[in-house]
Parts: sequence; structure tokens; C-alpha cells
Amino acid sequence: MQRTDATPTWHLYLPKLVTVLRHGYTRLDFRRDIIAGLTVAVVALPLAMALAIASGTTPDKGLHTAIIAGSLISALGGSRVQIGGPTAAFIPVVFNVIERFGYGGLLLCTFIAGLILVAAGLMRVGALMRYMPQPVVTGFTAGIAVTIFLSQVKDALGLRIDRLPGEFFQRLETYASHIGTFSPWSIGLTAACLFLIVFLRRRRPTWPGFLIAVITGSLLAAGLSMPVATIGSTYGDIPSALPAFSFPTIPLSRVGELLPSALTIAFLAGVESLLSAVVADGMIGGRHRSNCELVAQGVANMASSVFGGLPATGAIARTATNVRAGARSPVAGMAHAVFLLVFMLLLAPLMRWVPLPALAAVLLVVAWNMSEIERFRHLMRAPVGDRVVLLTTFVLTVMFDLTIAIQVGVLLAAFQFMHRMSQVVDLDRDVSLVDEDRDDLAEPRHQDMRDVLPGGVAAFRISGPLFFAVANRLDDVLDQFPDKPRVFILRMRLVPLIDASGAQALLGFLDRCQRMKIRVLLSGVQPQPSRVLRNRVVSAHPAVAGMARDFESALLLARQLIA
Repeated sequence: MQRTDATPTWHLYLPKLVTVLRHGYTRLDFRRDIIAGLTVAVVALPLAMALAIASGTTPDKGLHTAIIAGSLISALGGSRVQIGGPTAAFIPVVFNVIERFGYGGLLLCTFIAGLILVAAGLMRVGALMRYMPQPVVTGFTAGIAVTIFLSQVKDALGLRIDRLPGEFFQRLETYASHIGTFSPWSIGLTAACLFLIVFLRRRRPTWPGFLIAVITGSLLAAGLSMPVATIGSTYGDIPSALPAFSFPTIPLSRVGELLPSALTIAFLAGVESLLSAVVADGMIGGRHRSNCELVAQGVANMASSVFGGLPATGAIARTATNVRAGARSPVAGMAHAVFLLVFMLLLAPLMRWVPLPALAAVLLVVAWNMSEIERFRHLMRAPVGDRVVLLTTFVLTVMFDLTIAIQVGVLLAAFQFMHRMSQVVDLDRDVSLVDEDRDDLAEPRHQDMRDVLPGGVAAFRISGPLFFAVANRLDDVLDQFPDKPRVFILRMRLVPLIDASGAQALLGFLDRCQRMKIRVLLSGVQPQPSRVLRNRVVSAHPAVAGMARDFESALLLARQLIA
């Protein structure tokens, strides 16, 4: 497809970092980016560890992901202030993949997802991500929030469970059978950290509430010798260095079983990163490059997998923190990754004393923020179709699998869209036929229209796109006339587009007219429908007597045919 503007194709994939440096980058900009990077690193430190633990792996994996993927997303991405790393959206997917295929299977899924994201960016599908139906996004986001909440019940209550299943009903059954093993110390520490986070958010919103809560919880647990699980007692010491490079081998025999999970990871990474970029654009008044962002996300996920990390994407909360801290360019995101590396190298011996109930409190707050209660309530007041999509996606996400939830949710939303569009498209003889199940027709709304038609001439108007959801309704058009006309004018000025199904339905309609010896005139055909009709040889059909510029010209031709 030829580009109609003067912007070269390669500019779509030019990282924002290059653009910023070209336009001029001052010492003041650098100082602000360093301060913003340090602020975000302080927020990301406890969050990265907590997200990794909730995903069913060790806390160092979350730090490695935030460092490696976070630096690449900022360096190569299409947003000025995007912060990348592990996010809560991946928790149920990663947990299930590890449970089914092991950690090696997760690395393969992440690498394949990276390839998919790079391909999506190169095929310029970044702009299509924004058309994801809101009920689907809200449904699976709220479902993920519930899943995160359920995953933290064990650590928040201090339950003695050796292995927590990933399946919803089995998890509830496991909690019920082990509820008697709860620890008052764990419950008290979780409650104290929750109270501190909420208090700081209301009274000191600029303070790093997560980090303060984790440090306070660690001091309380150590000072009072609380018998609670810690990172060290559960996972051992955190390595104080990055893992070695190890390129994953992808056996072709396993690609089929890994592909659905890889597609889900790619979908989540693409949608969340672009949503985060849109939020950032609104905060700074900028404009991101969506396809460049997808390519960067793909490269970052492949790099994370070869270093043993988790899937990564743009993090909305950390990106907003970055903007509020004064970030001016992608340098802030790169600085955030460097600071995390420094923290890991210097503080790794101390991190083993962090209590798991404190990290559970952090994730409980993340789950609450992710649930989007107000948006969920708002959509519950939407039309019935939207509510069905919302609740179906939500229930499937919580009870079964995120992959199934997204597939079913999008499919329902697509059917709902087709139904609504079919109701919008109006095929009439001055009579609305929106309700295709009606047997008796209402009185014509514009009686004077029939007065201008010569005897033996009938006219029908199509309003709206003629696509597959409404194509079958053309079969009913001729049945609306008690007397067979000799000339039929099909008014198409209000048809902005026709797809292949619509063109095929029109061919079937013309075949029927030919059998009934009815001549057909097409009037007011717009450019896109005209191209489709020529390509499908509709305009050359024997039943077509001509294509008129407008209805008046069609009437003139009809009178000549009748004469």
C-alpha cells in the first residue's frame, strides 16, 4: 500500500530516545530524568519482587525482568516516558504456564510472545489495539484483580500450604481445608502494612508507600521476632548479580501447545503497553509511536527470556509515577533500571528478611487498584449486550483461563457489534425494516416519494454499510412489493462501504432480478462500494441497466427504460 504522506516508513520505528536527543537534551533534562528514575525505582523494587512471587517464581526473577526489559522498553520504545517491567496482568498467565510447562516452558512462551510482538509492530497493527472493546478489557482486568487477591490469601493469612494449585475451584478447596493453619502474626502484619499504605496514600501521596510499608514490616517482623515466612526462609538468598545469557531452544513439537499461552502474553503485553502509552500521552501532551512500541516490547520480552526473566510490558502506575516525578525523556526509564540494578547489588543480602505478609499487602493494594470498581459499576449500567460481555469475560478469567476469557469476550463483542450494525443499517422502501422479524409493515413515512416514481418503477434505499451481518436482508427486498416492478432503483448514496459478503449478497439479488426480468439501476454509488462492485463484476451483471450519479438521474433512466 502506498503511503499518502511524506513521512518515511522507517520513522514509524524510530525510538523516542533518538527523537529526544535530536531535538536537544539539556543538563536540566538529565537531572530531572535521574530524579524521576530514582523515584520509580524505589516504587518498583518491592513491586517487582512481589509480582514474581505471586506468579509462582522467585523474587529475583522480577528484579531481573524490571532491569533488563525495563531498560530496553525505554531505550527502544515509542513513548517518551513509558516505564516497563513485570505487571500484575501477567500473574495468572505466568502461574498457569509454570504449573503446566515448568519455568523452561515459560521462557519459551515469553520468547515466542516477543517474536509475535515484533511481527505485529512490523505489520503495523499497533493502531488496531486501541479498538479492543472496553467491556472485554474491564472484564479481564477485574478478573485478574480477583485472581491476584486469591493468590495472596495464603501469605496474608500465613496458611501452611506446600503447593497452591492454579485452578480456581481447587484453590478455594485448598484454602478451605487449610484455614485452620492461619497465623495471627501474619494476619496482624498484613493488616498493619495495609493500613500504612492506605494512610500514606491519603496523607502523603508523594511518598513511596509500598517501599515504606515493606521496610516497616521487615523491621517489625525482625524486632518482634515474628514467626512469619520471609523471602529468605521460603526462597533463599537473592543473587546479587544478573543471570547469564542462555538462548532458549524451541522444539517445534512444543510450539503448538505453547502458542495459545504465548499469544495471550503477547496480547496482554501489547494492549497494556499501548494503554500505558496513551495514559502517558494525556499526562505530557505527547504522542507515542504505537508500532515502534510493539517492536520494543517484543525485543524486551525476548531479551528477558534469554536472561531467565518474566514477561514484561508497560506499567501504567509506574509510568504515571515517572511523569509526576518530572521525567522528560526515556532516559528516566533507563535510569530506573540502573538504580534497580544498584539496589539489587547492594541490598540483596538484606532482602532475605522481607516478610511475605508485607509483600502480600502490597499486592492486595495492587489488586484493588486494578479492579476498577467504578468503571465496572458504570458498565453494569450499560446496554444488556455490554453487560453480558463484561460478566462473561470476568467470570471466565476468574474461574477458568485468561486465554479462553479473551477469546470468548472478543467473540461476543464482535457478534454484539454485528447485531448493532445490522440494526443501524436501514433497507427501506420509505418503510423501516430494522426489525427483520416484522410481518406487517408500517405506513410509509414519505408518501410523496412514491408519487414521483413512474408506473412500473420501484425504489429502495440502503442506509449504512452493506457488510456480512446485514447482507442476507437483501433477499427480503423484492418481497416487500405486491406488484413486480419492471425497473428497480437501488439507492446507495448512504452506503459508505461494502465487504465481500455484501457484494455477494448483491450478486444474488441481481440474479433473482434477472430471473424475474427486472432491470436494476444503481444510484449514488460511493467510491469504495464502486471499486468493490467493479472488482466483483457486479456492475457488469446482465440485470444492471446502469449506474446513475444520483437519484434524479436514475429516475430519468428509469423513464427511458419504461418507455
